[in-house]
Amino acid sequence: MSTEAASASNERIAGRYEIRRRLGKGGMAEVFLAYDHKLGRQVALKRLLPDYARVPEFRRRFLDEARLAAQLNHPNIVTVHDVVEVGPQDLYIVMEYVPGTTLETILQTRAPLPLDEALHYIIQASAGLGYAHRAGLVHGDVKPGNFLVRPDGRLKVADFGLARAYEALGPTSERPAYVWGSPPYLSPEHARGEPLVPASDVYALGVVLYRALTARYPFQADSAEGYLQAHLHATPIPPRTYRPDLPERLEAIVLKALDKRPTRRFRTADQMGRVLLDFLEDEAHAASMALPSTAPPARGEAEPEFASEPLEAEDEDAQAEAATRAALLAPEHEEPAPVTRPAQAFETEEGEAPATPVAAPQPGGFMEPESESLWDPGTLALAILALIAVVGLVPLWLWVYFLFRH
Repeated sequence: MSTEAASASNERIAGRYEIRRRLGKGGMAEVFLAYDHKLGRQVALKRLLPDYARVPEFRRRFLDEARLAAQLNHPNIVTVHDVVEVGPQDLYIVMEYVPGTTLETILQTRAPLPLDEALHYIIQASAGLGYAHRAGLVHGDVKPGNFLVRPDGRLKVADFGLARAYEALGPTSERPAYVWGSPPYLSPEHARGEPLVPASDVYALGVVLYRALTARYPFQADSAEGYLQAHLHATPIPPRTYRPDLPERLEAIVLKALDKRPTRRFRTADQMGRVLLDFLEDEAHAASMALPSTAPPARGEAEPEFASEPLEAEDEDAQAEAATRAALLAPEHEEPAPVTRPAQAFETEEGEAPATPVAAPQPGGFMEPESESLWDPGTLALAILALIAVVGLVPLWLWVYFLFRH
């Protein structure tokens, strides 16, 4: 049953989800506020447009990716509750409802943002994306429109898996096969049609941070092809060109994220987040940084502080904030449960760049394992004593040699 029919007759999709109102529509899907009568809660219901939902390969890839995304559990990631298939043209993904707006709307109306506010959003996005990276998932379409921001400033990353499903549609005259992300945010390797790695999301996140700080993109282009060529060949314009008051150290962080070589960027998004946290602490901002809001606080009402250390949270928001910081400051060897992909190869249309499924991470995920020294203090002391003992026997061996020789 179509969404319009369900809404008009108050019938429920899958027997439980009642459409209340439409929240928005994009190029691939439309999103509705719905009520889950089974669990008694509001949810966001994303319905893929029929032109996409009726493509069998797209449906299969989308369902596979939705199952993987549903395994992610992090305060800065939109939780996926369910996937519903209703007929050959209706495909829904059921997610937690996040009231508020998107970072894209905030940037369109208010960029450039104050330094603390811009970093506040990017640090949260880094925590969510980094958690997915350590679980073995790459987002593939990092952009402000996929960052949902609640009225209290809490940010959640949405739409894991849609970009990977999009490649199943194959090439058209207007869409090259390998371009299944947003051109202003594509990494160079993405533009070349190469397999994506966590550093690909880092590059896109660097573009988002650049735009939040300057209200501009690091490259000037007037078409999708222009952006692709710029990502491949052009040198980013230093952000201090547009905003001279930015600290040089922050500019260096942004430009590192925008390096054209993935190995020269931050390895994962949470590594970038930790560097940004260090920057804030060194600049003496973190201890007193106020959580930004899309609306100013009431007169006389103090803004909540961004905790410099994990605190015993008294409510859901404080717990989520503490979890974000704890995730960024956690040792790199502490990984989330790996996400297991279906053991199957994806077929591609003729002329389409093949998609490479992301393998489940080994211990340490995509992070380079920390080297452990084989020479602990006790072992080193014993080795030195042994060496002294061997060297001390040399005169005895020489004395015995000459004694028996003569």
